[in-house]
Amino acid sequence: MKQDPGAEPDAPPSGAPRGGGRAALARWVARRLLLAAVVVLGAATVTFGALRLAPGDPVKVMVGLSAAQNPEIVAQARHETGFDRPLAVQYADFLGDLARGDLGWSYQLQESVPAVIADNLWPTVSLTLTGFALALLVAVPLAVATAGRRPAWRALSSLLELVTVSIPGFWVGLLLLTFFSFRLHVFPATGGTGLSGLVLPAITLALGLVGLFTQILRDGMARALDQPFALSARARGTGETAVRLRHALRHALIAISTISGWTVGALLTGAVVVETVFGRPGLGRVLATAIQNRDFPVVTGITIVSGALFTLITLGVDLLYRVVDPRLREAPA
Repeated sequence: MKQDPGAEPDAPPSGAPRGGGRAALARWVARRLLLAAVVVLGAATVTFGALRLAPGDPVKVMVGLSAAQNPEIVAQARHETGFDRPLAVQYADFLGDLARGDLGWSYQLQESVPAVIADNLWPTVSLTLTGFALALLVAVPLAVATAGRRPAWRALSSLLELVTVSIPGFWVGLLLLTFFSFRLHVFPATGGTGLSGLVLPAITLALGLVGLFTQILRDGMARALDQPFALSARARGTGETAVRLRHALRHALIAISTISGWTVGALLTGAVVVETVFGRPGLGRVLATAIQNRDFPVVTGITIVSGALFTLITLGVDLLYRVVDPRLREAPA
């Protein structure tokens, strides 16, 4: 039986198959985890190949400018780090270390890669989550206020969304620094690790998402407001504000949950620019420095951790999607 397109996702359609249950969900989760492992392995392999194919000698960078002039020192360092072995052997060793959970040792920081990542993971995660939450807090009221309204209001909102999406993040960061840090001295310019140091970087990350979220939410709400369940709610005497918040917004949030996994992943990678502009600690700043210094273990380790986080977040979003829309619980796993 087909699902009534005008029905709210409060209950599964009558006649939908209910077999499978927890066992089907467990198989679905297991399959997704297997795919996540393949994605992480693919990202690690691509990073390994790209770093080896990049121009320049990482061993000379590792030993320093003065020592790089001595061929014996360079040869000894190349042998100790394994760079003198064939590429296939290096790749096999890399996979062996990865299987044992050994991400290696940072050449530049003289610290284990897991320790480097652990020290810098939370500043990046806190910045990413704050930017995402801030974008959602601004986009939801804008979408609720403009969906199905007069064309002039929608046009004005669309213009503001286009501006926020089009402006490069680094430029927004520099403008915020100039006004709030250098002129008004309200927030620290660089290196802030507390709440005050999080405000401007989070706004910089969030502005690029406000336009995207508002457009998606408004389009979803505009479609939902024309559905029979919205008309039925109005006929029962439900106020327009309640129809928007309790019925239409719920439909529109399904689309946001769909892209939120990709969005958080993009924010994690976009944090490289923001952390560099604001001088914040974090994985992005460490990654940029590691690439510049050819610190292969750090680059590979951060890539693997970022890929794992991205796939786990995507899996969590897909599970949340089934919570938001109960009809998907009955879909084949």
